[in-house]
Amino acid sequence: MAPLPRHQPHQLSLGPLEAEILAIIWLRGSATVKEIHDHILADPDRDLTQASVTTVLQRLAKKGWLRREAIAPQVPGRVRRIYRWFPMVSQQEAKLLVAHQKLQSFLAVGNPDLVAAFADSLDLAELDRLDAIATRLRALRPPQLPSSREEE
Repeated sequence: MAPLPRHQPHQLSLGPLEAEILAIIWLRGSATVKEIHDHILADPDRDLTQASVTTVLQRLAKKGWLRREAIAPQVPGRVRRIYRWFPMVSQQEAKLLVAHQKLQSFLAVGNPDLVAAFADSLDLAELDRLDAIATRLRALRPPQLPSSREEE
């Protein structure tokens, strides 16, 4: 079972364009604003400025999803810096973090009766998956010694 990644974004929620741009970066491994912009504009029905892409990339970096590295300009003597953007977590790690957040929200309900109330809406396959999860969790835990109260 994969542990949670060491780096975790400060904010997991993403808007649709943020998610799209992050998916492009995961697909490519890294990307510049121009590469992302060109990828999006490959769809003739899309209209987006490079400035909008830059704004979204900066937001993703602020949230902790991306980091950037300056690269040498393509044109000698050009003063404008070009950055390559890299993901801070992999797509698989992101799925794990989102699933963990959802699990924590579910467990925050805290009332077993309230959680059990959903059992009526589950089909047999879903119940089997819950049983499999519970079995896996029990297998991961070391056996506990009985307490002195249990022995009496």
